[in-house]
Amino acid sequence: MTSGQNPTRESILGGPAVILVQPQLGENIGACARAMLNCGLTDLRLVKPRDGWPNPKASAAASGADLVIDNAKIFETTAEAVADLEAVYATTVRTRDMIQRFVTPRVAAGEMRERYAAGQKVGAMFGPERTGLVNDDLTFAQTLVTVPLNPAFSSLNLAQAVLLIGYEWFQAGDRTPDRFLHTGQTRPATMAERVNFFERLEAALDRTGFFTSEEKRPSMVRTLRNAFERMEMTEQEVRTFHGVVAALVQGSRRKGESQD
Repeated sequence: MTSGQNPTRESILGGPAVILVQPQLGENIGACARAMLNCGLTDLRLVKPRDGWPNPKASAAASGADLVIDNAKIFETTAEAVADLEAVYATTVRTRDMIQRFVTPRVAAGEMRERYAAGQKVGAMFGPERTGLVNDDLTFAQTLVTVPLNPAFSSLNLAQAVLLIGYEWFQAGDRTPDRFLHTGQTRPATMAERVNFFERLEAALDRTGFFTSEEKRPSMVRTLRNAFERMEMTEQEVRTFHGVVAALVQGSRRKGESQD
């Protein structure tokens, strides 16, 4: 995959804080920062990073997400890191003994969107790479987030977990269509342009004797038209197909003349 960095395009920023509690490796923090900026998140909070801060390994692993790394906030305790937040969602792969509300990342993202839109400050909390969050940390969260994955192998690395939550956050507010046709320098062909091509193609096929049965001709015509319609042809493509038909017809004529 290419770098995906384009400073000329609008950057979509804002959203929940990401709290990493006692992260161990600088590389993992950097990878989390990169995942955050992929999803427009910039508020990174670190609780007692094991290898200290700043960390050159984190900057290298961030792969250009300097906006996140350079503005990371450091805290001594989880309580301090979440003190200004009104809602905290904590990630965990285990169902705890505590009585607590669990949601999927998608539900969590939707709820965070609603709270954020209402002016509330929200955060997503992640635990150390080796152990995850401990119960004392979870007391600062109103909701636990668990990812529905293979029950026999559901462990994620730290950056994967951050990216997954960040992606769901971004998707919850994204309006990109699920499917679209990129036409480049041309445009989608109009219905009149497509019908004109169909009629020309069918006339050429009539002259070559392709339609051997008058009874089957209507269904064969529908099959051809449906096949071309599934292509969502552009105006340029219709012109190209006109050229193809013309070349085939002229070639057939030349061949017939040479046989004479």
